[in-house]
Amino acid sequence: MNTVSKQRRILVTAALPYANGDIHLGHLVEYLQTDFWVRFQKMRGHECIYICADDTHGTPVMISAKKAGVTPEQLVERNHAAHVRDFSDFEIEFDNYYSTNSPENRVLSGEFFQKMKTAGHIETRPIVQFYCEKDAMFLPDRFVIGTCPRCGAAGQYGDSCDKCSASYSSAELKEARCSICGQSPVEKSSEHFFFKLNHFREFLLEWVKGHTSADVMKKLDEWLKDDLRDWDISRDAPYFGFEIPGHPGKYFYVWLDAPLGYIASTKNWADRHGRDFGDFWLEGRDTELYHFIGKDIVYFHTLFWPAMLHTAGYKTPDQVFVHGHLIVNGEKMSKSKGTYIKARTYLDHLPPLYLRYYYAAKMTSGMDDIDLSLDDFVNRVNSELIGKITNLASRAVQMLNKIDSRLGSITPSGRSLIESIRSQGEAIARHYENRDFSRALAEIRAASEQANRYFDEKEPWKLIQTDTEATRSVLTDAVNLFRILAIYLKPVLPNYTAKVERLLCEAPYNWESSTQSLENREIGCFEHLAVRLERKKIEEVIEHSMEKPIETIEQSAPARDLEPLQPMIEFADFAKVDLRVAKVLEAEAVPDADKLIRLKIDIGMETRTIFAGIKKAYDPAALVGRQIIVVANLKPRQMKFGLSEGMLLAAGPGGSEVFLLGIDPGTLPGDRIH
Repeated sequence: MNTVSKQRRILVTAALPYANGDIHLGHLVEYLQTDFWVRFQKMRGHECIYICADDTHGTPVMISAKKAGVTPEQLVERNHAAHVRDFSDFEIEFDNYYSTNSPENRVLSGEFFQKMKTAGHIETRPIVQFYCEKDAMFLPDRFVIGTCPRCGAAGQYGDSCDKCSASYSSAELKEARCSICGQSPVEKSSEHFFFKLNHFREFLLEWVKGHTSADVMKKLDEWLKDDLRDWDISRDAPYFGFEIPGHPGKYFYVWLDAPLGYIASTKNWADRHGRDFGDFWLEGRDTELYHFIGKDIVYFHTLFWPAMLHTAGYKTPDQVFVHGHLIVNGEKMSKSKGTYIKARTYLDHLPPLYLRYYYAAKMTSGMDDIDLSLDDFVNRVNSELIGKITNLASRAVQMLNKIDSRLGSITPSGRSLIESIRSQGEAIARHYENRDFSRALAEIRAASEQANRYFDEKEPWKLIQTDTEATRSVLTDAVNLFRILAIYLKPVLPNYTAKVERLLCEAPYNWESSTQSLENREIGCFEHLAVRLERKKIEEVIEHSMEKPIETIEQSAPARDLEPLQPMIEFADFAKVDLRVAKVLEAEAVPDADKLIRLKIDIGMETRTIFAGIKKAYDPAALVGRQIIVVANLKPRQMKFGLSEGMLLAAGPGGSEVFLLGIDPGTLPGDRIH
């Protein structure tokens, strides 16, 4: 029998993905690992809340927004929508997916800073930084480029070298220059705030012993054996983040407010559900708190973060679970080899269950890197998920459908095997609890092999020729065996198991459902639960992920069927085009059109309506407030859906790859573009 202890209250967080880019398969190692664990806890009857948010602040977001011609807030909003869509389509179910750029987080940042300051853990002192006199700003590391002081590579940022991976300060760069204007910066002093981390050294020496794994503790010992350095928690304007209360022009460094996003997202969820977020974060409450993170951010989560929480009187995590990185075919992900695969690119070609199954089959509780071997990926999915597990249901249910879709009674030999596989349930549960998903799946695969041997030994395809009712009983055995496997797989393959629930006409399974049997009742008609993974689909993913080399016109012309040039025009004809800056006031998808979005725009002197074929590339909500470029003197055109009073400027091959042309954020609606 499966037994479950009393209900636990658990809060789980995954590290916050940065709002600067797309979700890729490396990110998904963490979010899927966490999702498996959370779903298992919920199946066991525990309250388990899965919290996450976009990490939105800092210099890279500022740079990307500037390049895209949008505000940081607009960039964050656009990428948030894309992240939510990718996670949802990968069957990752957050209880709350929020943003660090939130009112809750602003309040928490000020609260924590004040408590740290009041307790005497904040010190101010001047530091010397690069300053650009032309742009009138201190330059964060990512706004400084120059020559690497280690290997001599040119065009490197002011904190690390992409070529040799060396870390350094921007002051060490050779031939440093401002990445905005290209001029050489000067050195200038500025007052900064520092968190005295060494005040917590003794506390942290004790804390890490019970809250991290042996591997993590070994790494932390390297840092804790010596005094801990002060942590610079402030940045100078301009900076995308929260301004430090009472200190104009000074902003919290992103790594101060980013982990506070865990608390802010919890508070947002609690407020919407009528709950007290203090039950999850304040000391003395009966809640378990777990962080899932990658090994590259251990320092922040096991030193800075516990010290911050301890200062402010908040609960520290019960455990920080640390995982390794993703490698593909034994190497780092590579754009040139097509192995730097975005989540959306994968989803455009393959269903999520393949990757969910494969990751689970490879995941342990340790920090070892996970190797996504593409050949092994295809072989495991086809031989295990399809050949051993799904094929059992396919053969048994389709044969039963040919009789009359009614289950009979379980046979004595079938019942013995069913009980044997049920008895493995608690061992599988322990593996899930310990995050040893590879061991859980190994047990499930072994059980599927037992079930298939039983099916083959009984030979129902022969038995049906002489004894329909005896065949029905054997098929009933097989259906019950497969049903238990599907229940055990539900944390990893939730949508797959949902199909099984519908097929067998049952309510959603919990872990205790495996103790029940199905007999003498109708079931549904078989639907394909999963199909074989074709190698060509993997090749398509690689091809679409590969960084394309730039070709010359001579190289590319013979291979392309180019549209002939339009007749030549005079410069005077081109000069008649009046390009204006417009602000999007409203945007909505046109319901009966595949490509069109209706936009209401402000061009300074009036508002207009235009229709644009960008529905596959842009979420209408993300366009509101954005500044675009339009042809303002194009004659209105009566369309099926209304009058279009202009044209916006965009570029790209079409479909989802259409990009609105950027515009300097300092321009105003009505300004003319020359």
